[in-house]
Amino acid sequence: MKVSILDDYFDTVRTLDCFRKLSGHDVAIWNDHVQDVDMLAERLRDTEALVLIRERTQIRTPLLERLPKLKLISQRSVYPHIDIETCTRLGVVVSSGQHADTPSYATAEFTWGLILAAMRAIPQQMAALKAGKWQIGVGHTLRGKTLGIYGYGRIGAVVAGYGKAFGMNVLVWAREPALVKARADGHEIAASKADFFERCDVLSLHMRLVDATRGIVKAEDLARMKPSALLVNTSRAPLIEPNALVNALRAGRPGMAAVDVYEKEPLSDVNDPLLTMDNVVCTPHLGYVSRDEYEIQFTDIFDQIVAYAAGTPINVVNPDVMQKRR
Repeated sequence: MKVSILDDYFDTVRTLDCFRKLSGHDVAIWNDHVQDVDMLAERLRDTEALVLIRERTQIRTPLLERLPKLKLISQRSVYPHIDIETCTRLGVVVSSGQHADTPSYATAEFTWGLILAAMRAIPQQMAALKAGKWQIGVGHTLRGKTLGIYGYGRIGAVVAGYGKAFGMNVLVWAREPALVKARADGHEIAASKADFFERCDVLSLHMRLVDATRGIVKAEDLARMKPSALLVNTSRAPLIEPNALVNALRAGRPGMAAVDVYEKEPLSDVNDPLLTMDNVVCTPHLGYVSRDEYEIQFTDIFDQIVAYAAGTPINVVNPDVMQKRR
């Protein structure tokens, strides 16, 4: 099959051990980011299997209708960036393993790194030192403070464990099935959503972005947070209603944020409000970007291509396509 891999910024995929799974296939790897439909249509005109790295590129109807040879889209995790109904109509199989039993330790570790960086103002202190200034403020320790986990899934549970190891009090708010697991793990459950936002010293979001969670964090929720509190988002930006975080930070509740995800990615506007605030630590969606995590993710992605080529597609998220696939 002719396979195209988009958005491999640092040309990492070909160096992975699992890349050998594509031996015998004709593979093209693109290291830049392109969203222009005309450019993508030309680039992918002969592609049969398209590999996506998370949601870096939007795969919408105008593009899909110009890719007559496309048979398979292979990726991992959720797929709000793909027009699934159009894929089904056109006979394109979408395979996307949901890795329900394997947390992203890379993202959990990175979340903890952001918490430490923000609470101790490490990036700001580093920048000041390079500018010739010695100590620009006093940070906050974590021990004895309340860590809020909003969404107690695979990653949230791991981050909660890190909080315990640092001597924090873990407080959880989530859907009832997740709360059952959190209780079983010995964590306190907030009395209400309002209680949760009011009590947290550090509040970390850990939810998938689906219709039910889009905008689930409201302006009134953020307004309940302490002026000394930190909000951390390594999940998805649209979990927070548009403009609510910037306005809340300007109002002083919460007092800090650590953000790895944005409404529009890649974020290239250096004047974006989040990038101009001294009380915000920003990183370019690095949560899952580690060599170890890439091996895990691309093993699944390439296994899906191998399975399709063998005539037995796996992890198909649009099963109706099977009767009319190309």
